[in-house]
Amino acid sequence: MKANNMKVVIIGGGIAGLTTAISLQQAGVSCAIYEAAPAIKPLGAGLTLAANAMKALAKLGLAEEVLAQGNVLTAFNILDEKGKIITQTNSSVFRAQYGADNIAIHRANLHQVLLSRIAPDTLYLNKQLVRLEKQNSGLLLHFSDGSTTKTDYLLAADGIHSAVRKIILPEATPRYAGYTCWRAVVDMPNVVQTEAIETWGQAGRFGMVPVAPNKIYYFACISAPQPDSAFKNFTVTDLVQQFKEYHRPIPEIWRQSHNEQLIWNDIYDLKPLPQLAFGTILLLGDAGHATTPNLGQGACQAIEDAVILANLWRNNNRVEDTFLQFEKMRLPRTHFVTTQSRRAGQIAQIQNPFTAKIRNLVLRALPARFLEKNLKKLLDVQF
Repeated sequence: MKANNMKVVIIGGGIAGLTTAISLQQAGVSCAIYEAAPAIKPLGAGLTLAANAMKALAKLGLAEEVLAQGNVLTAFNILDEKGKIITQTNSSVFRAQYGADNIAIHRANLHQVLLSRIAPDTLYLNKQLVRLEKQNSGLLLHFSDGSTTKTDYLLAADGIHSAVRKIILPEATPRYAGYTCWRAVVDMPNVVQTEAIETWGQAGRFGMVPVAPNKIYYFACISAPQPDSAFKNFTVTDLVQQFKEYHRPIPEIWRQSHNEQLIWNDIYDLKPLPQLAFGTILLLGDAGHATTPNLGQGACQAIEDAVILANLWRNNNRVEDTFLQFEKMRLPRTHFVTTQSRRAGQIAQIQNPFTAKIRNLVLRALPARFLEKNLKKLLDVQF
């Protein structure tokens, strides 16, 4: 089937869906995007785009535009609750070694950059997929508003709670990571920060990342053996009490925070799936390989997906072969990222004082080449 005769539908208008549409568009493949939300709003907090994602965005001609909306990170430091360094990673070598910087950006700003590259008549809102019907001539998609559409190929980019995945793999449900998290972006006019910082302590984990001059994205994670709805009612005052022993500028960040800014959710990922390709259906981004945020690779892996899929699409005559080749290429990498990220979260969330002390001693003693080796596995990607 020729590209101009086929219909391709993407379910999901987030980072994965939009980047995939842009990438395929550049490969000569037209797509229609169906998004469940009734409107596109500037939601979310901050995120990091590591060098691997920035290299992928450069392939799409988007790196400079994204960089203009974000903030280059000079280092990633892990501290204990008193502010003593556990590990340090200098970001100045990233461009030389991996061809790009690590940056932080507000999720809404990244989303807006991607939206600006999408033709308005290809994005359909308020389209919640409820049923998928296979026909001889393709797929018939049923939406909650009663409408339907036919497509030859379906790309599921609708996140960790993917409606498509629930239909084709109902047993593949998100798994709880063991901790809950609050996030926000606050104005910090008197704090000059260029590095990403995580603080590990007995009360939990606190991260702070500069997403723009005088703006800090922060997250606070507390371990819990199982999801607890009581956390939903936590206020800034509760979090101040929880992290009251932590070093500066954490107290100042809390003073700049308001309850209505807090975004709360339990942390989940997806147990690595054995496949991503299902004939004329392909799972992308969090729909296929949702990971915990500990390595900052959730959005990065979705962006990698988009570029690699388009590269393969250019070089194959059959789309089904493209999907299978994509699966073969992406499963080992996404399995690695998901497993390593979950493990990193378990290490970071250690609360037992003795175990945490041993952890900190071991990490401080690790040679720099050990950390560099792990970074290379994450960031050294060719497109």
